[in-house]
Amino acid sequence: MPSDDPGNLEALRRDVERLYAEPPEVYGRPERDLFERFKQALNRGEARAAEPDPESPTGWRVNPWVKQGILAGFRMGDVVDMSLGSSEDGIRLPFLDKSTYPPRPLAAADGVRVVPGGSSIRDGAYLGRGVICMPPMFINTGAWVGEGTLVDSHALVGSCAQVGQRVHLSAAAQLGGVLEPVGASPVIVEDDVLIGGNCGVYEGTVVKRRAVLGAGTILTRSTPVYDLVRETIHRATEDQPLVIPEEAVVVPGSRAVPKGAGKDWGLALYTPVIVKYRDASTDVRVRLEDWLR
Repeated sequence: MPSDDPGNLEALRRDVERLYAEPPEVYGRPERDLFERFKQALNRGEARAAEPDPESPTGWRVNPWVKQGILAGFRMGDVVDMSLGSSEDGIRLPFLDKSTYPPRPLAAADGVRVVPGGSSIRDGAYLGRGVICMPPMFINTGAWVGEGTLVDSHALVGSCAQVGQRVHLSAAAQLGGVLEPVGASPVIVEDDVLIGGNCGVYEGTVVKRRAVLGAGTILTRSTPVYDLVRETIHRATEDQPLVIPEEAVVVPGSRAVPKGAGKDWGLALYTPVIVKYRDASTDVRVRLEDWLR
């Protein structure tokens, strides 16, 4: 990520907060220019909806002003025709969206691979060098995707989700997005995490570095995670999100309903389970081969 001038970013924060406080009817050319400047800071990875903070219990700090800027962009945008192709040649892909959020411009010099086949990256998303996008996938505005990460087919990186370096986001995996309330924590996936196929990570969950989510694992604020290794239960609290520990290997599990009709009927509820922590054999199985890059 490019180095940032803290002074310039602080000035941008103050400008964006003022922009968000203004009613949409006063938006004119200066406000639109400010929004474009803000969006370029998102594209460069300088403005982030959340950023590392060693003083925070989760290791991350939320930046509400960034979500305020994104929301202001939706307010000032008009729905416009962004369709591709033409009816004359018989090939037309209709798209209608806010004028402030066209597809993210990319060039070969950016070092990002977007394989043909229907993927979409919205403007205002940061993609580090070496990111690979397999079709079809979607990365929403405000997302931050670190160097060397693979976003596989049918995967979603939701608005403001923060994804570290060398993450493998497998086919049909979903990282939920968040814009409101502006102070809510986005989904955060740290470096070297493997997220298996058909996983879902939602509601501000933090997945710490080198963790592994087995295929089909779902993580939310309301779902406790049972740690068989450390004999503890990981839960979200009123003011903190669910946090998956470093190097944890999480798989889908179930727990019996202990009483009532659920017990009589032999029912069980879904719950994620930490069955081990990464070791050499895990590393071999989840390693993304260098030649793929």
